[in-house]
Amino acid sequence: MSTRQEGAPSRLARSRDDLVAWIAAGEKPKAEWRIGTEHEKFVFHTDTLTPVPYEGERSISALMNALITRFGWEPIMEGGKIIALKRQDCELCGNISLEPGGQFELSGGPVETLHDTAAETREHLREVLSVGEPLGIGFLGLGFSPKWTLAETPHMPKERYTIMTRYMPTVGKRGLDMMYRTATIQVNLDFADEADMVKKLRVSLALQPIATALFASSPFTEGRPNGFKSMRSEVWRDTDRRRTGMLPFAFEAGMGYERYVDYALSVPMYFVYRNGSYIDASGASFQDFLDGRLPQLPGERPTLDDWSDHLTTLFPEVRVKRFLEMRGADSGPWQRICALPALWVGLLYDAQALDAAWSLVKDWTAEEREALRNAVPKAALATPFRSTTVQHVAREVLHIARRGLRGRRRINAASQDESVYLDPLDEVVLTGRTLADRLLERYEGPWSRQIDHVFEEYAF
Repeated sequence: MSTRQEGAPSRLARSRDDLVAWIAAGEKPKAEWRIGTEHEKFVFHTDTLTPVPYEGERSISALMNALITRFGWEPIMEGGKIIALKRQDCELCGNISLEPGGQFELSGGPVETLHDTAAETREHLREVLSVGEPLGIGFLGLGFSPKWTLAETPHMPKERYTIMTRYMPTVGKRGLDMMYRTATIQVNLDFADEADMVKKLRVSLALQPIATALFASSPFTEGRPNGFKSMRSEVWRDTDRRRTGMLPFAFEAGMGYERYVDYALSVPMYFVYRNGSYIDASGASFQDFLDGRLPQLPGERPTLDDWSDHLTTLFPEVRVKRFLEMRGADSGPWQRICALPALWVGLLYDAQALDAAWSLVKDWTAEEREALRNAVPKAALATPFRSTTVQHVAREVLHIARRGLRGRRRINAASQDESVYLDPLDEVVLTGRTLADRLLERYEGPWSRQIDHVFEEYAF
């Protein structure tokens, strides 16, 4: 989740038009489109396989201090505690942040090619593994915490998480699981104008369940199979239905920036950030804030930074900010960190591929899209769809994405184009076996139903 920093205040948002204009300001010509990849990892003690607390000799804070000392990261503080890291004098570089349960996240910088994404990912993993090893700390990329109970999972010292922890149980049964026990890979991609945004949003919403199936890696809860291939995705179905889901309105006539703003205004707030602290505004209306009627700040109107903050608290399958954020995938091993942006860049950044992807999904009904979303967490690629299965659809999607990446003609030093990063998905669509399926096979076979082996075999 986003990390707010103190800075010069942004201007006031005085009307709905200001909110629309803020999103529209993200438009970029194709030459300036970039790729931003985020990936989260569970952090564990390698000797005891217990979660890593924030404080102590072998802790999250010790890990972050080691990154500061050895690799020149700069701390971002809240309440006297390090809650994130940034690169010195580099606004376009990525940052490292903490999810509520200590999931360690790299929010990558906006890079030009998937080769840059791969290099960024390798460097990040090199750094965290080199500082983690002396501390006896390891990192695991799966979609749901495979061993620890919610009570065993630590809480990170961020005020916004405290507010969300209080609020989540009032709007759904699984919100705390979402916060503390899930991990994801996400990719942020640009749009040229409103029409381009709408087309990309529609394609990516329709195909988000396909990505969920391809990247399913969360079949365990508290040491046992949970009956799902992507428990992370299932958890989102009962987190907060007002701010999650497939956005069926996005496929209706008249969809554009204004319609998304109206949706965002309908979603209750979590907080307002003022003077270095978070004010609990959970359940309040941003429309009331816009009108100067927010009970927590009577007479005060929001800034555009407040609007930006509010947009980060919406959790649909694809989120619109000044870019589009693909949110459907479980976390996974490092090759999958590159495979997810490869999938979406291939589909959305090449005009012919985008047209082909739209042709594939444009006649899917709202009911079909919703049924896919609801069924995929359990069945993954085996989910029935029309006269076939999601595996067959995923094969076609992967074919389109590969053509799109080859069409970009971005070549690395080894004379490879970006389609090389889709290779880990080839076996998945060929066999229909996701990482979740392979994990379950290991659990029932060589692991003799002992979950601890997952930390030995699948840690970074």
